[in-house]
Amino acid sequence: MTSSHPRNEALFDRARQLMPGGVNSPVRAFGSVGGTPRFMVSAKGPYLTDADGAEYVDLVCSWGPALLGHAHPAVLAAVHAAVDRGLSFGASTPDEANLAAIVQERVPAAERVRMVSTGTEATMTAVRLARGFTGRDLIIKFAGCYHGHLDGLLAAAGSGVATLALPGSAGVTAATAAETLVLPYNDLAAVEAAFAKHGENIAAVITEAAPANMGVVTPGEGFNAGLSRITREHGALLILDEVLTGFRTGYSGYWGLTGGAAGAAQPWTPDLLTFGKVIGGGMPTAALAGRADVMDYLAPLGPVYQAGTLSGNPVAMAAGVATLTHATPEVYSFVDARSLELSAALSAALESAGVDHSIQRAGNLFSVAFGTSARGVHNYDDAQGQDVFRYAPFFHSMLDSGVYLPPSVFEAWFLSAAHDDAAMNRIFDALPAAAKAAAAATA
Repeated sequence: MTSSHPRNEALFDRARQLMPGGVNSPVRAFGSVGGTPRFMVSAKGPYLTDADGAEYVDLVCSWGPALLGHAHPAVLAAVHAAVDRGLSFGASTPDEANLAAIVQERVPAAERVRMVSTGTEATMTAVRLARGFTGRDLIIKFAGCYHGHLDGLLAAAGSGVATLALPGSAGVTAATAAETLVLPYNDLAAVEAAFAKHGENIAAVITEAAPANMGVVTPGEGFNAGLSRITREHGALLILDEVLTGFRTGYSGYWGLTGGAAGAAQPWTPDLLTFGKVIGGGMPTAALAGRADVMDYLAPLGPVYQAGTLSGNPVAMAAGVATLTHATPEVYSFVDARSLELSAALSAALESAGVDHSIQRAGNLFSVAFGTSARGVHNYDDAQGQDVFRYAPFFHSMLDSGVYLPPSVFEAWFLSAAHDDAAMNRIFDALPAAAKAAAAATA
């Protein structure tokens, strides 16, 4: 039988001889869904094209950055102009401050901004800064929240209210993991108990503004506000990780929809924030931001060292400035509406096929969890308890119909301002067969 994806298969075979697993980021290997990963060679608007020439409606959007759609003319023009001036100078450039000013205008809590290259680097710096500023060692994180591959934050599973974590990855030492307290998400009582026992040694709580790495999980009413209150009472810092949600879920990120929203019932402000993905418009860019007194603890003003040779790269800064300039409130309204349309159509198709499920939302991000209608998904245990086996056949049915979904059930779905009616209709047309495939799946 002749393969329908010969070029993709050949590329994957070659890649596996050269790179661990044939990839440079694990989920791209299709490990949880099986089959041959698609090697993409071009993108335009809401579409991706793979090495065999197949076109897909894209619901990954580069994991968020393609908010405006792929190859947006204004972003491409800004990048081309920057490239013409030179790729990197190893010196300060005007667009670094231009992008920082845009961030600050959108997120007033960002009193100072430091550009870095990756979300992992942003959270790593935030944690180091929190420890340096407070003089304390312990960090609280929540099971199922992902903050990049920083050693101490890969401690993903703890037991008990205030139990010191065990390493969640080979290569992470027990001593490093022991500086992290891993608590169940959406459980303020556990946070209170941890501070009662370890409060004088806790430097910070780090949390995703809205978790999107165990599927989307909506923060419970008052949860983030409670974290702000508890950390303030104990002299610790609250680090809000908006690497994924920042400038994706709304003009001011997820904080702008909640604690930072005008007229918020429970206003609250994080001490530090991390940004990535959308902020770089598809280029590898991220940022750390927050209170001026805390941020000024960074070198060259303060004793906490951080440096990055290519931080603030002029091409990346140009892409970020162009993307955020064109990501107007109207763009967010459009993406919000498309998200509601798609999540409703997805739920209707699954319901029609008799597939038990729930839809989790955080702004315009959403995900589906199978077998969870009775309770939904509120934490990592809920996410892990779903009918994971239904996702692979669902995914491959959509892929065969020309729709590219995240190749893991534990990821969010992304839309863009370029998802017009034609693209949406292609997705809608693919859903019934995929729902039937999920219904027929067995563990």
